[in-house]
Amino acid sequence: MDFAASLLAVSAEELISTAVLVLLLVAAWQGDRAARLISIAAVAVLAGAAALAAPVLCQGVSGSAALAFGGHLRIDAFAAFARLLIYAASAVTLVIAPAWFDRTRSMRAEFPLLVLLAALGMGVMVSANDLLTLYVGLELNSLAAYVLAAFLRADGRSAEAGLKYFVLGSLASGILLYGISLTYGFTGTTSFDGIRIALGSAPLSLGATFGVVFMLAGLAFKISAAPFHMWTPDVYEGAPAPVTAFFATAPKVAALALLMRVVLDAFGSVSGAWQQIVIATALLSIVIGALGAIGQDNLKRLLAYSSINNIGFMLIGLAAGTAAGASAMLVYLAIYVVSSIAAFVVVIELADDQGNPVESIAALGGLSRTRPALAAVLAMVMFSLAGIPPLFGFWGKFLVFQAAVQAHLVVLAGIGIAASVIGAFYYLKVVKVLYFDEPTGVTIARGTLANQVLLLVSALVLSPLGYLLTVALGAQAGKAAAALLHFV
Repeated sequence: MDFAASLLAVSAEELISTAVLVLLLVAAWQGDRAARLISIAAVAVLAGAAALAAPVLCQGVSGSAALAFGGHLRIDAFAAFARLLIYAASAVTLVIAPAWFDRTRSMRAEFPLLVLLAALGMGVMVSANDLLTLYVGLELNSLAAYVLAAFLRADGRSAEAGLKYFVLGSLASGILLYGISLTYGFTGTTSFDGIRIALGSAPLSLGATFGVVFMLAGLAFKISAAPFHMWTPDVYEGAPAPVTAFFATAPKVAALALLMRVVLDAFGSVSGAWQQIVIATALLSIVIGALGAIGQDNLKRLLAYSSINNIGFMLIGLAAGTAAGASAMLVYLAIYVVSSIAAFVVVIELADDQGNPVESIAALGGLSRTRPALAAVLAMVMFSLAGIPPLFGFWGKFLVFQAAVQAHLVVLAGIGIAASVIGAFYYLKVVKVLYFDEPTGVTIARGTLANQVLLLVSALVLSPLGYLLTVALGAQAGKAAAALLHFV
């Protein structure tokens, strides 16, 4: 692919980059009073970027035709699938954020710009075909995320969340960079294709094994998989609710897609070196996520442990190491994004008459009597995250378990199914509070029209009607998985 074709392939990134520069000037000239206008423009930019990425997925672009800038980027159907989820989640964040920040009198013009910069970094992450490109995209996303976590400078919890995220994130980046250096040292290349060929042509050396382990450890932090999950509950609780909604969706998609590309593409020829690590991480995430959530009384912290738990189930699909496993992960990820968006829109809606956030689970007692529609959506989200049929969340878990069984990981699938049943306890606890506890007297304020529309759409997707999407979603996920495993 020549330079002009490469520029055309990254047109979505060019659009976002140009928009950030223009909107940054608007923010400098107009100040915070232009924050809402900049948010609207940012949503339009993300919609345009999604429109540019969609044809790549629909056409199933893969192989050498997807390479850009000398093979540093792979603009294929897999990257397009992840980009669409990232842009959609980022746009939803910008839609739900202004009302929450206006309520707390903390809306600033920098917020939509930081989200756009994070989306730009995530786009590079999921398209990376080289270790250097991987690191540049990861740091571009991370630097914006650190600022977002500490966005409420006057709030001690937000400042603490930002500091913890920065310190632990820097440590994880150092671990990842050390793994990258080891991998380069023992393979002689930073290209994913070159690494796969080099590792597959000879027995894996001890140094190269350490490179694989360190890289997986650094990426496991980014997806908040156990035992590298320690930052997640504190950051989810301390960060502003719209930022937490963002962290639970778009960066999660980008980090998981990056992990899939590194494991299945760069290290695809040495599955024996990473499969046991992925299996152990999956089981730890499932168990720690479930046990950690049981004792939580804060809804945001519960959702943080839920994300750890769900990452564990997705990693079961990765452990399979097959196209079916990769496709199942992508379907699961899409459903999880919808569930997370609905959950955090509910969190944003939960405010008393004075506008103070209501995050305590106990304070939701009797919500089914005061706000029945809101309680119904939250209950659907809990059941869907638990994977209870006939809600759509069941379909994602079914596919990853099926992929594991087809890959002869029957024991892993069995443990996952058992843990899924056990983990349903903490989801049912929330439903019990909503429908069976006495009202607490906390008055829940009415939310915005945009939030109500998002809740309605999410509820329809998570309901049994969502199964109407299985054919289309499965087909697009299949194209993405085929592009990821282009070398098979």
